[in-house]
Amino acid sequence: MGKAVPQNIKSKANLLMQTYGDEVPADFESAKRFIDGFKMPLSKPQRNLVAGFISRKKGKLKA
Repeated sequence: MGKAVPQNIKSKANLLMQTYGDEVPADFESAKRFIDGFKMPLSKPQRNLVAGFISRKKGKLKA
């Protein structure tokens, strides 16, 4: 089984995806840079979790 994603990470990722929609990149590295552009109070591991969650969710939407 995979790791569980905390609810605070999911909510921040979903908020970004609802607000910015197609502007959010689907790949992990671009998503990290996109998230860095905001002044969200995220540590580096939290930013990576949000970027990973977004990239997985975008990948599932394409398939």
